[in-house]
Amino acid sequence: MSKPYQMCTRCVMDTSAGDIQFDAQGVCNYCTTFLQHSGHILHAEPAERLSQLNAFVERVKRDGQGKRYDCVVGVSGGVDSSWVLVRAVELGLRPLAVHMDNGWNSELAQNNIANLVQGLGVDLHTHVIDWPEYRALMQAFFDADVIDVELLYDNAMLAVNYQQAAQHGVKWILSGSNQATEGLSIPKSWNWFKHDQRNIRAIAKAHGNVKIRTLPTFGTLQYVWAEFVRRIKWTQILNLMEYNKFDAMRALKESHGYKPYPYKHYESIFTRFYQGYLLPQKFGADKRRVHFSTLIVAGQMTREEAIRDLENIPYPSQAELDDDRQYFLKKMGWTEAQLQDYLNRPERPHTAYPSEIKLWNLLKDIYLRFRR
Repeated sequence: MSKPYQMCTRCVMDTSAGDIQFDAQGVCNYCTTFLQHSGHILHAEPAERLSQLNAFVERVKRDGQGKRYDCVVGVSGGVDSSWVLVRAVELGLRPLAVHMDNGWNSELAQNNIANLVQGLGVDLHTHVIDWPEYRALMQAFFDADVIDVELLYDNAMLAVNYQQAAQHGVKWILSGSNQATEGLSIPKSWNWFKHDQRNIRAIAKAHGNVKIRTLPTFGTLQYVWAEFVRRIKWTQILNLMEYNKFDAMRALKESHGYKPYPYKHYESIFTRFYQGYLLPQKFGADKRRVHFSTLIVAGQMTREEAIRDLENIPYPSQAELDDDRQYFLKKMGWTEAQLQDYLNRPERPHTAYPSEIKLWNLLKDIYLRFRR
């Protein structure tokens, strides 16, 4: 039996997250857990935070002595990763900017990245994915009716960043992910484990027998090798500084000609169509709830502002949604009937295909026991 509709009284998470729970005051487990795990980061003393940041920067510089770069920064064109690149340069680091082009970049994202790297004087490595291969893999994921089509991009992005770090002997990858704007957990039913190379290959084989020849992929064992043998660390540097998304956006606009996007991760045409249309329509998931709730609890947005925004479609306008819909159909080679058929089919879980999730959980448990 489905739960009666309810929305958290502190954030805007609601019963569209199947495992949500509420306390006697109507506050949900998502924002409560977020505060329990991240409150010390959000409310850290400025002096302590600065001390940690300075110590980290000195370590990165020390590890990078004699090398062309001392860190890798993955850039998507979004605010978080753009701000990491800016702050890395301001802190005296020598980053290599790394971008992955999967064929869905918006012109705005490309311009934002170009303006940043040119203005900051940093080198940019762009990995361009073979489009016919990537399209075939996307089609396999659509045919599989699994929720996380973005697993393809996210997994390849991990692979490319680790590959560049290894190639240049760099020990630090500075990530735009952070607790102030991304700390709230995404419901487990809304995405999938991002290191699941086996799941990608299994879906590709099951639907079209797609051969993965050029797409970089990254699995659990590659992660163990990179993190524990090569000692390459993926670090959320924004957690070591005061980070307000809207202040960062203003600074980027003023100093680097940055032009913002309407919602988080909308720098990619596919990602905004996926998050703004496919996820809500087929899977009943609106990721704005997670993003807004994080900002609410972090004190960067009011709950009332979020509720007003959620009353609108996840696009600036219906016309822009219609444009992206037509672009998606043309680029994927779909008809309107094929899109409707996809939306009407029931979801299948990623676990319907072979996966690395059990191996990941096993190794994680062993690691945690060893640390204790």
